[in-house]
Amino acid sequence: MKYAICNETFQNWDHQRVCQEVAQLGYAGLEIAPFTFATDVKEISDEQRTTIRKQAEEEGLKIVGLHWLLAQTEGLQLTSPDETVRQRTADYLVDLARCCRDLGGELMVFGSPAQRRIPEGATREQATDYAVDTLERALPEMEKTGVKFCLEPLAPTEADFIQTAEEALAILDRLDHPSTALHLDVKAMSSESAPVPDLIRQHAARTGHFHANDANMRGPGFGDVDFVPIFQALKESNYDRWVSVEVFDYKPDPVTIARDSLRYMKECVARIS
Repeated sequence: MKYAICNETFQNWDHQRVCQEVAQLGYAGLEIAPFTFATDVKEISDEQRTTIRKQAEEEGLKIVGLHWLLAQTEGLQLTSPDETVRQRTADYLVDLARCCRDLGGELMVFGSPAQRRIPEGATREQATDYAVDTLERALPEMEKTGVKFCLEPLAPTEADFIQTAEEALAILDRLDHPSTALHLDVKAMSSESAPVPDLIRQHAARTGHFHANDANMRGPGFGDVDFVPIFQALKESNYDRWVSVEVFDYKPDPVTIARDSLRYMKECVARIS
């Protein structure tokens, strides 16, 4: 299992310091939220991208990819009924893919609940059509970067659209594109009717990335979710890609979150080995 952590966990830390701490704690990868460097990814210069990547690699870290893709952006919407907005969103996704490639990343996780809502007066089916159209506009250029687009279901408490793995897969099936995959997140899966391990086994073949967190928005081991059966399901499913820690509650502090989350995950894996 390859472990990474999302960089926004270390709020307001300098990137080099983040890399040093993450590597020292024993992680192999770092996942980047673009807004931690600029509100518009195009503002991250080629020189900055080279430096970001170099600082990670000097610590032995792989930049896994990007997430929180549209956070803090304005005027972008995956599900907009306005064709101009959909095209602008598609163009921005391509810009993100190019930045991801420049950083050495291989995947992008699309969560961004505020930018995927069902438009007022629209049906879920219409929102799906809009989302598919936006992604079809972006994917030909995204494919050239070699970056995989991972679609993330989110809990109903966060989003009113793409709330289950099945809903995400229905969109991926319509796209039918090799540069797309499903993203699974423990917190989000905890809202589904099926147990998390069952969902992992059911969808492992389509899963391109995995986020580890608790249903309480904290890190693995900081709540009631038992990760032993989760890692058992990942092992049985031959999932050998990244497991990234992503939290939304930053207490007590980033170092404790990162250290104890990794320790707990390794303990869980050891128990099934």
